Amino acid sequence: MGIAQGRIDTFPSVSLPSRSGGLPVEVTLIGQLAIGEGDRLIASVSAMQARHPRHVDALDEPSARLGGTDLSRGDPTALYSFVVGENGHPFHRHAGHRMFTAVAGSGGARLCFSTASQERIEADPDGFVQALECVDVPPDAMFTVRFGGGTWHRFVPLASGHPALMALSCHSNELGGGLSPELERQVRAGNGDIPSLTELLPAAPTASAEAALAERRVPVTALALTAPAASLAGRACRRSRSLAGRIGARWSALRRPIGFAARNPERHRVLAYPSPPADTLLAGVLDGAGVHQDWFELRLPAGAMADADTARIMSLLLQGFVDNQAASVTGLMAFRNLLVKPLGLRTSRLGCPVSSLLSGAPEQLRFGGRFPVLDMRRDAGGHRIEVLLGADDRHLSFRSSVSVERGDDATIRCRLGTRVRPRNLFGRFYMAMIAYVHRRHVSPTMLRSAVEHALLAADAGSLAADPGDRIERCATG
Repeated sequence: MGIAQGRIDTFPSVSLPSRSGGLPVEVTLIGQLAIGEGDRLIASVSAMQARHPRHVDALDEPSARLGGTDLSRGDPTALYSFVVGENGHPFHRHAGHRMFTAVAGSGGARLCFSTASQERIEADPDGFVQALECVDVPPDAMFTVRFGGGTWHRFVPLASGHPALMALSCHSNELGGGLSPELERQVRAGNGDIPSLTELLPAAPTASAEAALAERRVPVTALALTAPAASLAGRACRRSRSLAGRIGARWSALRRPIGFAARNPERHRVLAYPSPPADTLLAGVLDGAGVHQDWFELRLPAGAMADADTARIMSLLLQGFVDNQAASVTGLMAFRNLLVKPLGLRTSRLGCPVSSLLSGAPEQLRFGGRFPVLDMRRDAGGHRIEVLLGADDRHLSFRSSVSVERGDDATIRCRLGTRVRPRNLFGRFYMAMIAYVHRRHVSPTMLRSAVEHALLAADAGSLAADPGDRIERCATG
């Protein structure tokens, strides 16, 4: 079937009326990325999506739930990412309405829709095909799609060897469309995902649709930018983008994509005090002349990590010290290790106040079964928990306190304090050299980075895993 061509002075778009009286299918072309950028972007998103804690790989449509419903506050919306690869995905439908923004691969994408009702499909074997229409979007294109619940759809790449698309999909009502009682309970429990909300097309109409598409008996609307899709310029553009996309995707596969999240330091301002309070595990530890001591506190407002108890927050905080050390601290530690290694002193990639988290004797106490600690304390109500870290070296001994306290006003106080006692003349010289940087940058930066890790882990849903509230002796270390 031929494709009508016409110039449009705004976003190229098409609205396909529903054959069953429902909402139309609307596709709008927004713009085009750089040549080959679609494949590269999809490869990067696929890799990051696969590591998301709510990643699901099913129905040839890997997806991740980025934001769930909050039905207790009257919010039924949900946000997902999903990717459709080189083989496309099968015809399917959802009970609720769908709207998403997508980027096509560097081979372009074909979007197939059928608005045939269930009654028509059952009454007429060709009913599904008679209501089938397609929309082609160009390579590397950004576009939007919106359609009503019950719309059958399938997305495939226009050229082999390229993914079809990646998308960010907003479910306006995760409970919409009359779900089954079992599926509604699943969604209300916060366990909804794209596969569970999907119904596949039966085999008979699927075979009819595949034959009709192969024989080019399905109406197609081709959206394009710069030049009509069927023109010489349009074909040349597709070829160049296809080649660039293959190269970009292969290059992207060689690099592991990573992301960063930084919060305003003023929002998480660290308060400094000259010495630890008298009621901490540091009190009375490493007494003597020339002892260095400090105490830092970061306060989180009411509502932060509201679903986690102090022990779980402590577990996330300690993991943050290990996994989320600031680059500036890492650089300082690398320089320090280079200087002291010839002297036979301890080296660690972590800042000294928490460096003992990477060591520990086999029989040492372990917080949460993982983190070596020298001592711990928790109040009767579980509102405050504190652990003591530390180690002894040839030139000095240090002890560090990490504590978490949830106040009566629901605010959270995360604290890091240190006491260091030199053991010889070199130890006193060493502390004199590093005390200023340690107090002004290293310790407060480490505390802020660890708290930010805990907040991000909570946002990603890690609070439900591993209670992290036990202290035990590990025979194997």
